Amino acid sequence: MNSSPAHRWFDLRPPEDAGALAVEGPDEFVRLWRGFMTARVTLGVVLVMLQSTLYALGQSHDKLLIMACGVYLVATLGTRLLARPRRLGRTFDPLWLSTIGVDLLAFGLLQFVQGHAGINYSPLLALPVLLASVLGSLPLAMGTAASGALLLLAQALSLALDQSADSAQLFAQAALTGAGYFVIAFLATQLSAGLASEEQRSRRHQIAVQVQRQVNALVIESLTDGILVVDLKGMVWAANPAACKLLGREPASIQTPFDLATDPLWHEFGRLTALSFSADRPQHANLVFQHAGAGSQHVQVRTRMTAPGDGGTGRLCVMFLEDQREMEARLRTEKLASMGRMSTAVAHEIRNPLAAIVQANALLDEGVEDPELKRLIQMVQQNARRLENIVDEVLNISRVQNRLDETGQRVQLNEAVARICRDWSRHTGSDGLLETDLCAANPVVAFDSEHLRRVLINLLDNARRYASGQHQAIQVSTRIGPDGNGVLGIWSDGAPMEQSVERHLFEPFFSSESRSTGLGLYICRELCERHGALIGFERSRKTVADIQVDGNEFLITFEVLPRFLAVGGASDKIPVSPWLQNRR
Repeated sequence: MNSSPAHRWFDLRPPEDAGALAVEGPDEFVRLWRGFMTARVTLGVVLVMLQSTLYALGQSHDKLLIMACGVYLVATLGTRLLARPRRLGRTFDPLWLSTIGVDLLAFGLLQFVQGHAGINYSPLLALPVLLASVLGSLPLAMGTAASGALLLLAQALSLALDQSADSAQLFAQAALTGAGYFVIAFLATQLSAGLASEEQRSRRHQIAVQVQRQVNALVIESLTDGILVVDLKGMVWAANPAACKLLGREPASIQTPFDLATDPLWHEFGRLTALSFSADRPQHANLVFQHAGAGSQHVQVRTRMTAPGDGGTGRLCVMFLEDQREMEARLRTEKLASMGRMSTAVAHEIRNPLAAIVQANALLDEGVEDPELKRLIQMVQQNARRLENIVDEVLNISRVQNRLDETGQRVQLNEAVARICRDWSRHTGSDGLLETDLCAANPVVAFDSEHLRRVLINLLDNARRYASGQHQAIQVSTRIGPDGNGVLGIWSDGAPMEQSVERHLFEPFFSSESRSTGLGLYICRELCERHGALIGFERSRKTVADIQVDGNEFLITFEVLPRFLAVGGASDKIPVSPWLQNRR
């Protein structure tokens, strides 16, 4: 068992073996490196100007110092412009020699030559010590401090041999200054490591906050419920795509922040926001909006207040918007699940008395000779058989049996469609209302003929309910699609559907009419999926009396069986094709 403390999944951490100074980001290190290199160039310019001034005033007669300072300036300038920023190693490597070594050599030379003249250059040796402490390691910083201290001790020894000055004072001063270099190296290394550690934690927290912000944004954008963040003045500072759609706008067309007062339809949102701020408690309301071309929109709104900021200011109101149709759809799904659990018990409760009725009716038929009674017995038998078929279909749908047996069924699409349309027109008296346009080929598709009749009649009844009633207002067509599949289209010149209705078109118990059960299109979809077919809806255009008219069209896509000839009965058994097997 790992005893390390648990962390959040977005708590990103650097490798454990990373050095204390390696936690800084590239921008921070480059900034430090350039700062030190710029300071060295500036110091080189100052030294050249100083030596030139001393030579011009006659206080210095050695041109070698001017040349040395000029060489140092060129070296530092070359390093600043040409060298690539990288960290110092743990030893006296070539990078140390080209930077810190040059500084020690230049400053040591100045101290040796002009130290007897009273000009003290020992403070300049602190620069390479700081450079090694910040951009290197503690051993390298201590080694640099030791090099500086040795230079000062050597210069003190030289002065003690050449002059009659107090050698004890010279060595004490050199030792004290060298000790200061060690202190500077240690403190600068510790401070640099502490700042680097803080920088590490800060960067890790920034990464965690950034990742958490991205995840939160992704989750909020994918929510089906709308979310609005509104301030006291009614300005919306954040809105997810679901909220934009509920507001009647496309997400790409809304730029935050925006004012709720810009659209009269959003006035209720602004009023509810103001009420939440004034009452200082959550609010709940059911609002109805009339969007142009989209019908009425029923939205359930809940508000929550954020915690106050410093000084009690900066509070925001978060509004949660939920489409009531979505809520009703979830309730229908739960209702369907409950109905599925009850289907077995209902089957036994219905089938047992139904079987008794059928048996009693058959016995009654044997002993009856009266034609009137015979007709009544025949009616009971027909309706009992019809009820038994309905029970079987409802049970099959509730069990979601989306797979066929080892042997499938086939049907000649054109002949079956023509026969079903002819029977439906004669039964409903819609000869002039319905027109069929069948393709030249007679594709054989994998579908049960009785199920195809039920699907087609259901779609025709639905088209007749919303069609205009004029000639050719309903059109049924068959064709072979670009992918070689058979396509059956049922078109009517009905008005466009609301987007909220179209979204839930094939869901159970969903209907735009109060008297409808909402199972018709759902049963059509289930029967199509059981046979490996696909059903969909689109808004398309057809020719009616030489005029292009927009309408609603349901499209059913079948898998065509090319290797079977269109012969024999419409419901002959054939092997299941690989296309259907892949769709299981």
